Amino acid sequence: MLIVMKNKATKTQIKSVVKAIEKLSLKAEQLPGAQRTAIGVTGNKDYIDQGRILNFPGVKEIIHVTKKYKLVSREFKPQNSKVRINKDITFGGKAPVIIAGPCSIESYEQLLEIARKVKALGADMLRGGAYKPRTSPYSFQGLEEEGLEIMSKVSKKIGIPTISEITSTDQLDLFKKHTDMIQIGARNMHNFDLLKKVAKLDKPILLKRGMSATMEEFLLAAEYILNEGNPNVVLCERGIRTFEQSTRNILDLNTVALIKEESHLPIIVDPSHAAGRYDLVAPLAKAGLAVGADGLIVEVHNDPKNALSDGGQSLTFDSFKSLIKEL
Repeated sequence: MLIVMKNKATKTQIKSVVKAIEKLSLKAEQLPGAQRTAIGVTGNKDYIDQGRILNFPGVKEIIHVTKKYKLVSREFKPQNSKVRINKDITFGGKAPVIIAGPCSIESYEQLLEIARKVKALGADMLRGGAYKPRTSPYSFQGLEEEGLEIMSKVSKKIGIPTISEITSTDQLDLFKKHTDMIQIGARNMHNFDLLKKVAKLDKPILLKRGMSATMEEFLLAAEYILNEGNPNVVLCERGIRTFEQSTRNILDLNTVALIKEESHLPIIVDPSHAAGRYDLVAPLAKAGLAVGADGLIVEVHNDPKNALSDGGQSLTFDSFKSLIKEL
């Protein structure tokens, strides 16, 4: 529920309400607004004496959050959340954040070349897979720890923040050391143990939608992370499975637009994984931004024809340059 304070409520009055909530073994989060402060309350399973809370000085009203996903809903926090990577990069800010790079890190030389080029062309962050959860056990599985070390070296040399996908709780220390943002892939959206432990690393998290997950399931997965005390979550629509087989997945723009209504969290789109075809990346990227997405994550490779993974959906440097120009 939300405890809405009066416009002129003092800091002392707000603190007294927070203390009273915490005495009930509940979580109380202050949500400052332009006009007034609200206090979000979570963790309540039993009856709370609302009349007692309403009698506190400075309290205006109590609003019940009706959604299953409390912390990520706009009922809980009407204002858009912003997730900052550094002083120059903010998801949910005025400009869309562009993340670009290869599906897989193949070598130091490969990633260095790609990082230099995508940054020069307008990318804000560098993506690259070190641990690759592949459908086939015979496909390239990534360079693992070596890949993360390569990414860290390239990041420092080029001066570009990085994001990579974590696949196991065994990798927590490595990702804390080597990445600026941690990606939870579609296959792990429902891995709640991983979600909770990654949340505690206190790093920004990109949460990808599961291949067959509903919007409610997607937002409830994000709820796990916020419930562990980490508010820095960016959602990612990467395409869902349907009966249609002409493309790899279907980019669900309905859900992108609806999440902007239902949740305060930033959301970006991944047109590369949605289409599975490089020639559809640009139109889907533009469509995603048109419906309100806060950024893009696209695959770019220096030699897509010889890429160790997902070459067919990777942009060349020239096509990435054209995309940035069109955007």
